Formats: sequence, C-alpha cells, structure tokens
Amino acid sequence: MNTKFDFNDHGATEQPIVYVRKANVDELPDEVRDQPELVDDIYAVHSIDGERLALVQGRELAFVLARRHDMAPVTVH
Repeated sequence: MNTKFDFNDHGATEQPIVYVRKANVDELPDEVRDQPELVDDIYAVHSIDGERLALVQGRELAFVLARRHDMAPVTVH
C-alpha cells in the first residue's frame, strides 16, 4: 500500500496535547516539598513546549484534570 495520508485533515485532535509525568522531587516548589505525605505521588502536567501547567496528586487525577480542561493527555517518562 503506497497511499499518502494527510494527517492534517484526518484524525487530528483539536484538543491541545499535554504531557503527564511523575514529578521529580527536586523540581517541586518548596511549599509542595514541605508536605512529605504528598511528595511520593505528585504528577506534573506540561504543555507541548514544556511549561508546567499543574501539579496534582496521582496520575489518574492528572489525566482527569487535563480532559476536564479540553486537553489530550499523554504519558511521558
């Protein structure tokens, strides 16, 4: 099969993509690091250009937050 597919016209999402990843403790703001019960399960939501948009407790909440704001979350390592 040698048919070209135009990804700009088909199947493209109008929702902006955001990246979800487990936050590095060293990158967290002081007020978050001062809460030891939260530090182990913090996930960051980042825009496509790397800007951190949110910090939340738990991966599932990060995905719910993104979807509730009409964004398409994907996991990164």
